[in-house]
Parts: sequence; C-alpha cells; structure tokens
Amino acid sequence: MFGLSPFEILIVAVVIVLLFGTKRLPELGSGLGQAISNFKKSYKEGSAIDVTPQKGSPQDSAGQDKK
Repeated sequence: MFGLSPFEILIVAVVIVLLFGTKRLPELGSGLGQAISNFKKSYKEGSAIDVTPQKGSPQDSAGQDKK
C-alpha cells in the first residue's frame, strides 16, 4: 500500500492520534465522508453554477456615474 510497511503505517496512525486525539477522530472521519459524498453527488449532477452577472443588476453599475 503506497510502498509503506505495516510499521510505517502504525507510526503514521500514532502521530494522527497524538495530533487530533481519540475524541476528534470520529468527527474528522464523518466530516471527510460527508465531503466526499457531497463531491460525488455534485459531480454526478453536472449542473454548473452560473456566476455571470445579470444585465441590470446593481453590480453592473457599481462605480459608474449615472447621467
């Protein structure tokens, strides 16, 4: 697995537990799982967000003097 021996994986796991603590690990895992599922869902939907400003919106005339 990624060229890591079981001993190296154990060291990485111990460092993660020391950094985040045992109480935060389930929260991190569920948050990561939700992020992945939301990404997959948005990728499958394929609907892009249109960020182009609409004509006549207040942002079009921002900074321009009205005559």
